[in-house]
Amino acid sequence: MAIQTSIDRTVYADKGVKPLAFKQRGLSRFVRNLISYKALYLMFIPGLLVLLVNNYLPIFGVFVAFKDVNYIDGIFGSPWVGFHNFEFLFSNDDAIRAVRNTVLYSVTFMSLTTVFAVTVSLLFNELRSRLFAKLYQSLMILPYFLSMVVVSYLVLAFLSPQGGFINTILRSMGIAEIDWYSSSEYWPTIFVLITLWKNIGYSAVVYIAGMAGIDPEYYEAAVIDGASRWQQAKSITLPMIRPLIIILTLLSMANIFVSDFGLFYQVTLNSGILYDTTDVIDTFVYRSLINLNDIGMSSAAALVQSTVGFVLVLSSNAVVRKISKEDSLF
Repeated sequence: MAIQTSIDRTVYADKGVKPLAFKQRGLSRFVRNLISYKALYLMFIPGLLVLLVNNYLPIFGVFVAFKDVNYIDGIFGSPWVGFHNFEFLFSNDDAIRAVRNTVLYSVTFMSLTTVFAVTVSLLFNELRSRLFAKLYQSLMILPYFLSMVVVSYLVLAFLSPQGGFINTILRSMGIAEIDWYSSSEYWPTIFVLITLWKNIGYSAVVYIAGMAGIDPEYYEAAVIDGASRWQQAKSITLPMIRPLIIILTLLSMANIFVSDFGLFYQVTLNSGILYDTTDVIDTFVYRSLINLNDIGMSSAAALVQSTVGFVLVLSSNAVVRKISKEDSLF
Protein backbone atom coordinates (compact mmCIF):
# COMPACT_ATOMS: atom_id res chain seq x y z
CA MET A 1 0.00 0.00 0.00
CA ALA A 2 2.84 2.40 0.89
CA ILE A 3 4.66 1.51 -2.36
CA GLN A 4 1.51 2.07 -4.40
CA THR A 5 0.94 5.45 -2.74
CA SER A 6 4.52 6.48 -3.51
CA ILE A 7 4.06 5.43 -7.15
CA ASP A 8 0.80 7.36 -7.36
CA ARG A 9 2.51 10.46 -6.01
CA THR A 10 5.28 10.14 -8.60
CA VAL A 11 2.82 9.63 -11.46
CA TYR A 12 0.71 12.55 -10.39
CA ALA A 13 3.82 14.74 -10.00
CA ASP A 14 4.96 13.81 -13.52
CA LYS A 15 1.56 14.76 -14.87
CA GLY A 16 1.64 18.08 -13.08
CA VAL A 17 -1.07 17.19 -10.57
CA LYS A 18 -0.86 19.33 -7.44
CA PRO A 19 -0.72 17.77 -3.93
CA LEU A 20 -4.22 19.11 -3.24
CA ALA A 21 -5.55 17.20 -6.21
CA PHE A 22 -3.77 14.10 -4.98
CA LYS A 23 -5.44 14.48 -1.58
CA GLN A 24 -8.81 14.88 -3.28
CA ARG A 25 -8.21 11.71 -5.25
CA GLY A 26 -7.25 9.90 -2.01
CA LEU A 27 -10.42 11.20 -0.35
CA SER A 28 -12.57 10.09 -3.25
CA ARG A 29 -10.93 6.65 -3.11
CA PHE A 30 -11.75 6.44 0.61
CA VAL A 31 -15.38 7.41 -0.08
CA ARG A 32 -15.63 4.76 -2.80
CA ASN A 33 -14.25 2.13 -0.40
CA LEU A 34 -16.68 3.31 2.26
CA ILE A 35 -19.59 2.84 -0.12
CA SER A 36 -18.31 -0.49 -1.45
CA TYR A 37 -17.82 -1.99 2.01
CA LYS A 38 -20.67 -0.17 3.77
CA ALA A 39 -22.01 -3.43 5.24
CA LEU A 40 -18.68 -4.15 6.94
CA TYR A 41 -18.41 -0.60 8.26
CA LEU A 42 -21.96 -0.78 9.62
CA MET A 43 -21.08 -3.99 11.49
CA PHE A 44 -17.95 -2.27 12.79
CA ILE A 45 -19.85 0.68 14.32
CA PRO A 46 -21.47 -1.13 17.34
CA GLY A 47 -18.13 -2.57 18.44
CA LEU A 48 -16.49 0.83 18.05
CA LEU A 49 -19.20 2.49 20.15
CA VAL A 50 -18.83 -0.12 22.91
CA LEU A 51 -15.05 0.40 22.88
CA LEU A 52 -15.40 4.19 23.10
CA VAL A 53 -18.01 4.12 25.87
CA ASN A 54 -16.35 1.43 28.02
CA ASN A 55 -12.66 2.14 27.45
CA TYR A 56 -12.16 5.74 26.38
CA LEU A 57 -15.04 7.77 27.79
CA PRO A 58 -14.09 6.96 31.43
CA ILE A 59 -10.64 8.47 30.82
CA PHE A 60 -12.18 11.91 31.34
CA GLY A 61 -12.81 10.95 34.99
CA VAL A 62 -9.14 10.38 35.77
CA PHE A 63 -9.00 13.64 37.76
CA VAL A 64 -11.30 12.10 40.41
CA ALA A 65 -8.31 10.08 41.64
CA PHE A 66 -6.66 13.36 42.69
CA LYS A 67 -9.65 14.75 44.62
CA ASP A 68 -11.29 14.26 48.01
CA VAL A 69 -14.75 13.77 46.57
CA ASN A 70 -17.76 14.74 48.68
CA TYR A 71 -21.39 15.01 47.65
CA ILE A 72 -21.86 18.51 49.06
CA ASP A 73 -19.32 20.17 46.75
CA GLY A 74 -19.79 17.70 43.92
CA ILE A 75 -17.06 16.08 41.83
CA PHE A 76 -15.87 19.30 40.20
CA GLY A 77 -16.10 21.37 43.38
CA SER A 78 -14.35 18.89 45.69
CA PRO A 79 -10.86 19.90 46.88
CA TRP A 80 -7.71 18.63 45.17
CA VAL A 81 -5.56 16.37 47.36
CA GLY A 82 -2.78 15.52 44.92
CA PHE A 83 -1.38 12.04 45.47
CA HIS A 84 -2.94 11.57 48.91
CA ASN A 85 -5.31 8.87 47.64
CA PHE A 86 -2.35 6.98 46.19
CA GLU A 87 -0.38 7.29 49.43
CA PHE A 88 -3.26 5.82 51.38
CA LEU A 89 -3.59 3.04 48.84
CA PHE A 90 -0.01 1.85 49.35
CA SER A 91 0.38 2.68 53.04
CA ASN A 92 -2.61 0.60 54.05
CA ASP A 93 -1.75 -2.98 55.06
CA ASP A 94 -4.96 -4.34 53.55
CA ALA A 95 -4.19 -2.62 50.25
CA ILE A 96 -0.65 -4.01 50.15
CA ARG A 97 -2.05 -7.49 50.80
CA ALA A 98 -4.56 -7.01 47.98
CA VAL A 99 -1.81 -5.91 45.57
CA ARG A 100 0.34 -8.90 46.53
CA ASN A 101 -2.50 -11.36 46.04
CA THR A 102 -3.53 -9.79 42.73
CA VAL A 103 -0.06 -10.01 41.20
CA LEU A 104 0.62 -13.55 42.42
CA TYR A 105 -2.74 -14.88 41.25
CA SER A 106 -2.52 -13.11 37.87
CA VAL A 107 0.96 -14.46 37.12
CA THR A 108 -0.07 -17.97 38.23
CA PHE A 109 -3.29 -17.95 36.21
CA MET A 110 -1.59 -16.57 33.10
CA SER A 111 1.28 -19.07 33.20
CA LEU A 112 -0.77 -22.20 33.94
CA THR A 113 -3.56 -21.30 31.52
CA THR A 114 -1.06 -20.82 28.69
CA VAL A 115 0.72 -24.10 29.39
CA PHE A 116 -2.46 -26.18 29.74
CA ALA A 117 -4.22 -24.48 26.83
CA VAL A 118 -1.30 -25.17 24.48
CA THR A 119 -1.14 -28.77 25.70
CA VAL A 120 -4.88 -29.32 25.19
CA SER A 121 -4.77 -27.70 21.74
CA LEU A 122 -1.92 -30.03 20.73
CA LEU A 123 -4.00 -33.02 21.83
CA PHE A 124 -7.05 -31.79 19.95
CA ASN A 125 -4.91 -31.20 16.88
CA GLU A 126 -4.03 -34.89 16.85
CA LEU A 127 -7.67 -36.01 16.68
CA ARG A 128 -8.46 -37.44 13.26
CA SER A 129 -12.24 -37.53 13.74
CA ARG A 130 -13.52 -34.01 13.06
CA LEU A 131 -16.84 -34.90 14.73
CA PHE A 132 -15.20 -35.80 18.03
CA ALA A 133 -12.82 -32.82 17.73
CA LYS A 134 -15.74 -30.39 17.43
CA LEU A 135 -17.61 -32.14 20.24
CA TYR A 136 -14.66 -31.97 22.63
CA GLN A 137 -13.98 -28.33 21.73
CA SER A 138 -17.61 -27.41 22.41
CA LEU A 139 -17.55 -29.17 25.78
CA MET A 140 -14.26 -27.53 26.72
CA ILE A 141 -15.35 -23.99 25.80
CA LEU A 142 -18.77 -24.21 27.51
CA PRO A 143 -17.52 -23.25 31.04
CA TYR A 144 -16.05 -20.01 29.65
CA PHE A 145 -19.56 -18.67 29.02
CA LEU A 146 -20.88 -19.46 32.50
CA SER A 147 -21.47 -16.50 34.78
CA MET A 148 -19.43 -16.40 37.97
CA VAL A 149 -22.72 -16.39 39.87
CA VAL A 150 -23.50 -19.80 38.37
CA VAL A 151 -19.93 -20.97 39.06
CA SER A 152 -20.25 -19.83 42.69
CA TYR A 153 -23.31 -22.06 43.16
CA LEU A 154 -21.51 -25.00 41.55
CA VAL A 155 -18.57 -24.50 43.92
CA LEU A 156 -20.96 -24.18 46.86
CA ALA A 157 -22.52 -27.51 45.89
CA PHE A 158 -19.08 -29.10 46.21
CA LEU A 159 -17.79 -27.21 49.27
CA SER A 160 -20.89 -26.46 51.35
CA PRO A 161 -20.35 -27.31 55.03
CA GLN A 162 -23.90 -28.70 55.11
CA GLY A 163 -24.25 -31.51 52.60
CA GLY A 164 -21.49 -30.48 50.22
CA PHE A 165 -20.36 -33.17 47.79
CA ILE A 166 -16.75 -33.29 49.01
CA ASN A 167 -17.67 -33.25 52.71
CA THR A 168 -20.17 -36.04 52.06
CA ILE A 169 -17.38 -38.17 50.59
CA LEU A 170 -15.04 -37.31 53.46
CA ARG A 171 -17.74 -38.26 55.98
CA SER A 172 -18.36 -41.60 54.27
CA MET A 173 -14.63 -42.35 54.47
CA GLY A 174 -14.50 -41.52 58.17
CA ILE A 175 -12.43 -38.36 57.58
CA ALA A 176 -13.19 -35.14 59.41
CA GLU A 177 -15.19 -32.64 57.37
CA ILE A 178 -13.59 -29.36 56.30
CA ASP A 179 -15.19 -25.95 56.70
CA TRP A 180 -13.95 -24.66 53.34
CA TYR A 181 -15.35 -21.16 53.75
CA SER A 182 -13.45 -20.69 57.01
CA SER A 183 -10.11 -22.19 55.91
CA SER A 184 -8.10 -19.76 53.79
CA GLU A 185 -5.21 -22.16 53.07
CA TYR A 186 -7.23 -24.17 50.55
CA TRP A 187 -8.41 -21.30 48.39
CA PRO A 188 -5.30 -20.61 46.27
CA THR A 189 -5.58 -24.15 44.90
CA ILE A 190 -9.36 -23.83 44.48
CA PHE A 191 -8.93 -20.59 42.52
CA VAL A 192 -6.37 -22.19 40.20
CA LEU A 193 -8.63 -25.18 39.50
CA ILE A 194 -11.66 -22.99 38.80
CA THR A 195 -9.69 -20.66 36.51
CA LEU A 196 -8.20 -23.53 34.52
CA TRP A 197 -11.57 -25.28 34.20
CA LYS A 198 -13.23 -22.07 33.02
CA ASN A 199 -10.59 -20.60 30.69
CA ILE A 200 -8.59 -23.47 29.18
CA GLY A 201 -11.26 -24.29 26.58
CA TYR A 202 -11.45 -20.77 25.17
CA SER A 203 -7.67 -20.34 25.01
CA ALA A 204 -7.26 -23.80 23.46
CA VAL A 205 -9.73 -22.94 20.68
CA VAL A 206 -7.67 -19.85 19.84
CA TYR A 207 -4.51 -21.96 19.55
CA ILE A 208 -6.35 -24.61 17.51
CA ALA A 209 -7.39 -21.87 15.08
CA GLY A 210 -3.73 -20.92 14.78
CA MET A 211 -2.74 -24.53 14.13
CA ALA A 212 -5.37 -24.80 11.39
CA GLY A 213 -3.38 -22.28 9.36
CA ILE A 214 -0.21 -24.39 9.29
CA ASP A 215 0.58 -25.74 5.82
CA PRO A 216 -0.04 -29.55 5.82
CA GLU A 217 3.00 -30.01 3.58
CA TYR A 218 5.24 -29.48 6.62
CA TYR A 219 3.70 -32.51 8.32
CA GLU A 220 3.80 -34.56 5.13
CA ALA A 221 7.52 -33.87 4.77
CA ALA A 222 8.05 -34.75 8.44
CA VAL A 223 6.22 -38.08 8.00
CA ILE A 224 8.41 -38.89 5.01
CA ASP A 225 11.47 -38.19 7.17
CA GLY A 226 10.11 -40.56 9.81
CA ALA A 227 9.24 -37.96 12.46
CA SER A 228 6.99 -39.10 15.31
CA ARG A 229 3.89 -37.21 16.48
CA TRP A 230 5.82 -35.65 19.34
CA GLN A 231 8.66 -34.60 17.02
CA GLN A 232 6.15 -33.02 14.64
CA ALA A 233 4.50 -31.11 17.48
CA LYS A 234 7.86 -29.99 18.90
CA SER A 235 9.52 -29.05 15.61
CA ILE A 236 6.58 -27.81 13.53
CA THR A 237 3.44 -26.99 15.53
CA LEU A 238 4.97 -25.19 18.51
CA PRO A 239 7.38 -23.01 16.45
CA MET A 240 4.55 -22.09 14.05
CA ILE A 241 2.19 -20.94 16.82
CA ARG A 242 4.95 -19.26 18.86
CA PRO A 243 4.00 -15.77 17.57
CA LEU A 244 0.40 -16.37 18.67
CA ILE A 245 1.52 -17.52 22.12
CA ILE A 246 3.73 -14.46 22.51
CA ILE A 247 1.02 -12.03 21.39
CA LEU A 248 -1.61 -13.50 23.74
CA THR A 249 0.90 -13.44 26.60
CA LEU A 250 1.75 -9.80 25.90
CA LEU A 251 -1.93 -8.88 25.92
CA SER A 252 -2.38 -10.79 29.19
CA MET A 253 0.34 -8.67 30.78
CA ALA A 254 -2.11 -5.75 30.78
CA ASN A 255 -4.23 -7.67 33.33
CA ILE A 256 -1.48 -8.34 35.87
CA PHE A 257 -3.06 -5.78 38.22
CA VAL A 258 -6.62 -6.78 37.34
CA SER A 259 -8.50 -9.75 38.77
CA ASP A 260 -11.84 -11.44 38.17
CA PHE A 261 -14.14 -9.78 40.69
CA GLY A 262 -16.71 -12.55 40.47
CA LEU A 263 -14.14 -15.24 41.22
CA PHE A 264 -12.82 -13.61 44.38
CA TYR A 265 -16.09 -12.11 45.62
CA GLN A 266 -18.94 -14.36 44.50
CA VAL A 267 -17.25 -17.75 44.72
CA THR A 268 -15.89 -17.09 48.22
CA LEU A 269 -19.26 -15.68 49.36
CA ASN A 270 -17.28 -12.61 50.48
CA SER A 271 -16.17 -14.45 53.61
CA GLY A 272 -14.11 -12.10 55.77
CA ILE A 273 -12.16 -15.00 57.28
CA LEU A 274 -10.67 -15.72 53.85
CA TYR A 275 -9.45 -12.18 53.10
CA ASP A 276 -5.82 -13.08 53.76
CA THR A 277 -5.70 -15.20 50.60
CA THR A 278 -8.79 -14.04 48.67
CA ASP A 279 -8.65 -10.25 48.90
CA VAL A 280 -7.49 -8.64 45.64
CA ILE A 281 -7.42 -5.08 44.34
CA ASP A 282 -10.89 -5.27 42.79
CA THR A 283 -12.59 -6.57 45.94
CA PHE A 284 -10.62 -4.11 48.08
CA VAL A 285 -11.72 -1.20 45.87
CA TYR A 286 -15.32 -2.41 45.97
CA ARG A 287 -15.36 -2.50 49.77
CA SER A 288 -13.65 0.90 49.90
CA LEU A 289 -16.36 2.36 47.69
CA ILE A 290 -19.29 0.65 49.44
CA ASN A 291 -18.15 0.67 53.06
CA LEU A 292 -15.89 3.74 53.21
CA ASN A 293 -17.67 5.61 50.41
CA ASP A 294 -14.25 6.82 49.25
CA ILE A 295 -14.61 7.49 45.52
CA GLY A 296 -11.20 9.18 45.29
CA MET A 297 -9.29 6.19 46.62
CA SER A 298 -11.27 3.79 44.45
CA SER A 299 -10.46 5.88 41.37
CA ALA A 300 -6.79 6.01 42.38
CA ALA A 301 -6.68 2.22 42.57
CA ALA A 302 -8.30 1.90 39.14
CA LEU A 303 -5.83 4.41 37.68
CA VAL A 304 -2.90 2.45 39.13
CA GLN A 305 -4.26 -0.75 37.60
CA SER A 306 -4.57 0.81 34.15
CA THR A 307 -1.19 2.55 34.29
CA VAL A 308 0.70 -0.52 35.47
CA GLY A 309 -0.97 -2.67 32.80
CA PHE A 310 -0.07 -0.15 30.09
CA VAL A 311 3.55 0.06 31.23
CA LEU A 312 3.85 -3.74 31.45
CA VAL A 313 2.56 -4.20 27.90
CA LEU A 314 4.99 -1.59 26.55
CA SER A 315 7.98 -2.96 28.46
CA SER A 316 7.18 -6.60 27.65
CA ASN A 317 6.74 -5.75 23.99
CA ALA A 318 10.06 -3.89 24.01
CA VAL A 319 11.82 -6.98 25.40
CA VAL A 320 10.19 -9.23 22.80
CA ARG A 321 11.06 -6.73 20.07
CA LYS A 322 14.74 -6.90 20.99
CA ILE A 323 14.71 -10.70 20.96
CA SER A 324 12.48 -11.27 17.93
CA LYS A 325 11.17 -8.21 16.11
CA GLU A 326 8.63 -10.12 14.01
CA ASP A 327 6.94 -11.54 17.12
CA SER A 328 6.31 -8.17 18.79
CA LEU A 329 2.97 -6.37 18.81
CA PHE A 330 4.39 -3.15 17.36
